[in-house]
Amino acid sequence: MATLSLALPTARSSTAIVIPRKTDALFFSHDDLNAHVIQFQQKLARLGIGPKSAVSIALPNSYEFIVAFLATTRQRAIAAPLNPAYKQDEFDFYIDDLRSAVVLVPRDFHSQNGPAIRAARKHQAAIAECFWDGRDVVLDVKDPGKLANRRREDLCEARPNDIALVLHTSGTTGRPKAVPLTHLNLTTTMRNIKATYQLSPEDRTYLVMPLFHVHGLLAGFLAPLHSEGSVIAPARFSASEFWADFTTYKANWYTAVPTIHQILLRSPLPSKLPVIRFIRSCSSPLSPQTFHDLEKAFSAPVVEAYAMTEGAHQMTSNPLPPLKRYPGSVGIGWGVDVKILDQDGNGVPQGSEGEICIRGENVTKGYLNNPEANRSSFTAKGFFKTGDQGIQDQNGYIVITGRIKEIINKGGEKISPVEIDNVITRHPAVAEAVTFAIPDDMYGQDVGVAVVLHEGAWASKDELRQWMATKMAKFKVAKQIYFAKIMPKTATGKVQRRKVADAMLEAERTKAKL
Repeated sequence: MATLSLALPTARSSTAIVIPRKTDALFFSHDDLNAHVIQFQQKLARLGIGPKSAVSIALPNSYEFIVAFLATTRQRAIAAPLNPAYKQDEFDFYIDDLRSAVVLVPRDFHSQNGPAIRAARKHQAAIAECFWDGRDVVLDVKDPGKLANRRREDLCEARPNDIALVLHTSGTTGRPKAVPLTHLNLTTTMRNIKATYQLSPEDRTYLVMPLFHVHGLLAGFLAPLHSEGSVIAPARFSASEFWADFTTYKANWYTAVPTIHQILLRSPLPSKLPVIRFIRSCSSPLSPQTFHDLEKAFSAPVVEAYAMTEGAHQMTSNPLPPLKRYPGSVGIGWGVDVKILDQDGNGVPQGSEGEICIRGENVTKGYLNNPEANRSSFTAKGFFKTGDQGIQDQNGYIVITGRIKEIINKGGEKISPVEIDNVITRHPAVAEAVTFAIPDDMYGQDVGVAVVLHEGAWASKDELRQWMATKMAKFKVAKQIYFAKIMPKTATGKVQRRKVADAMLEAERTKAKL
């Protein structure tokens, strides 16, 4: 893999991609992948896709996605992966925001006239179906849109500062911000991930995260390829198929959000557990209880990492054994400068709370067309302000104490939602817990907790409050506890506290009206 662009590894006959199927799985070598990417790049060039063209990729995890993404970035165009399950308003926003030249969809989608198709037509983007025909990844243009009279482009070679990828942040308020990531940003993260986990050609990961998310794209796909290893890429995560595929196709590690780890912990284990070199957790806080449960159940070291889209995914991670791993910590910076700063951009004393800030070649230079956000998101010395509050210990390990805007201010007492989560999930009946601020007439804010119990388990609100009271100061004990059958999550399995709070409070209001 070249160091400054998303070029593929030098020609090799070893396996790069495995696509599980019920009958015969598809195996593609690094040589195969390289050839298919070049062929697809030629098709994009003939369509008129060139430098800075935005290509919206509304495909599920698939070989077609992989080839289309790499070919787009190789052509100096901008890959814009989109969740295929979006509604039309969402497709409208993202396609319009980037002025997408073409929207790539699965086979037979054009005739269905679904939301992606309607949005593409509305914004005059070309529409092309992508599918594997047994020999090649087909680019079947159904509607040329604004590209109808566009001239053919020459084949390009990507440059380090070309924008390779644009993803939008999933903010809880306001317009989503477009995050441009260059080839240099992405390859820096790929090298950092390779170094963190000592990835090699002998490693094979099982991809459970969606490729339209930076977690799956960087840690689950690009970094393994950069290491000349291989990726098992099912169309979607299935707990019932995970262990059979993991064993059959000889995976030795995976990376996922805590939600998926919890699902696997609740699923039947195979009679013979495969040897797992390590398990990576990222994109949402991993409770110490889940950390220990994973290590015990799967006989593998668990390493929690910390990432953001603006940092091209990974910023910090716990190291592999024999180095220390600390449950509840997101580890140390790997190729990234990490500091805890106060609101004026100055360093705080070691062990003191402040905002976690990062700087490095993995970090975006700024949001697209959003000068106000850029002014508020970077310090004078070029550190990106993550919006997360945390501390750094004497060994450089980071502990996240919460989102700055999510810290609960109870009459002047600042309470970390993450701390409450970690305590209440230690209760044997509790499977998941999400803590958030609720309005309070006396204190301004108080503590609310949404709880999902283990299947077949039971605990009352009073029992859970008593449990909390034995583990923490009285002012941190939840005023309100809400029971839920499932926890509201994003498409990538990530919990957003504000959305959970809104769902729980709305349910209470609805119940009160009945």
